Amino acid sequence: MKIGDVAGLTGLSVHTIRYYERIGLIPFALRDGSGQRAYDRSILDWLAFLGRLKTTGMPIQGMLRYARLRAEGAATEAERCALLVEHRDAVRAHIAEMQACLLALDAKIEGYSTAPISSQRHAHANRHEPDEPEPSTTRAGSAWRRTGKPPRARPAHADGD
Repeated sequence: MKIGDVAGLTGLSVHTIRYYERIGLIPFALRDGSGQRAYDRSILDWLAFLGRLKTTGMPIQGMLRYARLRAEGAATEAERCALLVEHRDAVRAHIAEMQACLLALDAKIEGYSTAPISSQRHAHANRHEPDEPEPSTTRAGSAWRRTGKPPRARPAHADGD
């Protein structure tokens, strides 16, 4: 399979595939008679796995470490497993953090959908909602205390938030 075929099947660019090969994320491809890279189908599974690691936030150095261990063979299975367990734990922690953020967003949206329009405008005009930090705790807090108004205040919008 040529590099263009791999690119088409994986959604990666030819440049990215060459880069992955150059840095050692994927093994060097054999060359055909005309000097073009010739990959076997197993590269597709490996690239899909690398894509999942990337999507879940594993840094390139972690992926390189995993790839090097993989190339060393069965003797590194325990170390590879430990690396993946550590990454999985980080992914789970990130998901939990995102779920908490999503709940906060849902609560805020629910508050807007149940508040009367006039109170939405009033809250926006005052620009200091209960869940915002107190002026004294922000970097611009001293200017706020001095002038009595938030720095770089923007005009209120008639249509609410």
